[in-house]
Amino acid sequence: MSKHDSGVLAVNGGPKVRATPMPPRRLFGSEEKRAAMRVFDKAIETGNAFSYNGPEQKAYEAEFAAFHGGGYAVAVNSGTNAIFCALGGLQIDVAREVVVPPVTDNGGIMPAPMLNLVPVPADCAPGFFNTGPEQIEKVLSKRTAAIIVAHIAGEPADMDPIMELARARRIPVIEDCAQAHGARYKGRLVGAIGDVAAFSTMCGKLHATGAQGGMVYTRDEELIWRVKRFSDRGKPFNLKNATENVVMGLNCNQNDLAAAIGRAQLKKLPQVIAKRRRLAGKIIEGLKGLEAVSLGRELPDTEGVYWFLRVHVDTSKLTVNKARFASAVAAEGLPVEERYTQASPKRPWFLERQTYGRSGCPWTCPLYRGPRQPLLELPDADEVLDSHFVIYFHENYGAREVRDIVAALAKVERAFLKRPHPKCAR
Repeated sequence: MSKHDSGVLAVNGGPKVRATPMPPRRLFGSEEKRAAMRVFDKAIETGNAFSYNGPEQKAYEAEFAAFHGGGYAVAVNSGTNAIFCALGGLQIDVAREVVVPPVTDNGGIMPAPMLNLVPVPADCAPGFFNTGPEQIEKVLSKRTAAIIVAHIAGEPADMDPIMELARARRIPVIEDCAQAHGARYKGRLVGAIGDVAAFSTMCGKLHATGAQGGMVYTRDEELIWRVKRFSDRGKPFNLKNATENVVMGLNCNQNDLAAAIGRAQLKKLPQVIAKRRRLAGKIIEGLKGLEAVSLGRELPDTEGVYWFLRVHVDTSKLTVNKARFASAVAAEGLPVEERYTQASPKRPWFLERQTYGRSGCPWTCPLYRGPRQPLLELPDADEVLDSHFVIYFHENYGAREVRDIVAALAKVERAFLKRPHPKCAR
C-alpha cells in the first residue's frame, strides 16, 4: 500500500499524493530563441528595425493557413483582437445581435459590444461547456447577424448542425479556436468549418507567438482582405486606385518578432497535440473504475486537444459537494480550479452593462429593436459549471503525473463515496 492509500486525505492532515510541484511546461526552447535572434541579427546587420507585415509575418500567415489545409490568415496581436477583427471584417451594421458562447473568456464576447453589436448568449448543450445547435436556435432572431461558437477546453462543438442552421438563415459563423488549435471534428480541423475563425496565440495556448498574439483564418479571400484592412486602421490592402484608409479600424497588427516565434512553435504543434492526447487517454483509462468522477464527455467522432482537463463529479454518489471535493483534490497536490468561470452573462460588466460610460449601449442604442436588458439565465451553463472542475494540464507531464492525477482522484473519491446502508447490503 502506498502512503497516499492510507485513506487520510491531505486536506485532513494526511500525506499528499503529490508532494512536489508539477513540472513546468517549458513552452519556449532553443528553436524559438534562434528564431528571435535571427530577426535581431538581421535588424543589426541591415540597420533597419524589424516591424510588422514583414517577411516573418507573411511566412507565418502562409504556414498557418497551410496547416489548416489552405486558405488565408492574418496575424494580430491578441486572441481578443482576432475575434474583434473577424467581426470587423464581416462589416455588420450597428445594433444587430451576435450569438455568443455561454462559457468563454471575456475577450470572446467583448468585441461584439465594442462594435455596438448586442451579445446574446446561447446556453450550453447539456453536459458540455460548449453550446449546441438547439441552444443557438432558441436565441436567433431577425436581428441576428453572426454566431460565435467557441471550442472550450479544446473540445469541438457540434459544428455540422450549427452550420446547417446558420446556412439556412444566411448567418455567418465565427469559430473561436483560442483553446482548440488542431482539434478535429469528424476529421476536419476546427477553424476550417465556419466562415471565419479566431485563434489566440498567447503564452498559455497550444502554440504561441510570445506573451500575446492571435490569428484570423478563413477560406474566403474577399473576407480576409476586409479583415486585413480592419486590423490595420482601414489601409487599402488589395484595392486598386485607393491610396488612403478606406474603413474605420484599429491597429491590431502582429509583428515580425512574434511571427518568428510563432513559426517555430507551429512546427511543434503536431507533437504537442499528440502528447496531450496520449496522456489524456491514459488518464481516462485510469479513471474507468471510479464511480463518481470522470473526464467530461466529448462528442462522438471528435478529437480534442485537452487544453485543460474538464473533470465531472457526480455528487449524488458523494457525501460532499463539488467544491469540497475539488478542494480536497487540490490539497493532494494537483493544479485545480474549483470552478472554471462564471456563465457569460454573470460577469459584472455584462450584468451591469458597463460598456460605454453609463449609456448602457449597445442594449440602449436607439437603433436597437430588441430587449433592452441582457439575457441572463443559462441554466445548463450553470449546471455544467457547478458539476465540473478543472485540472490544469500540459504536454510536459509524464507517466508519474498521470499516475498522480489518477491516484489523487481515486483517493478523494474513496474518502467521500456514499456507502450503502447496512440493511441494504446483502
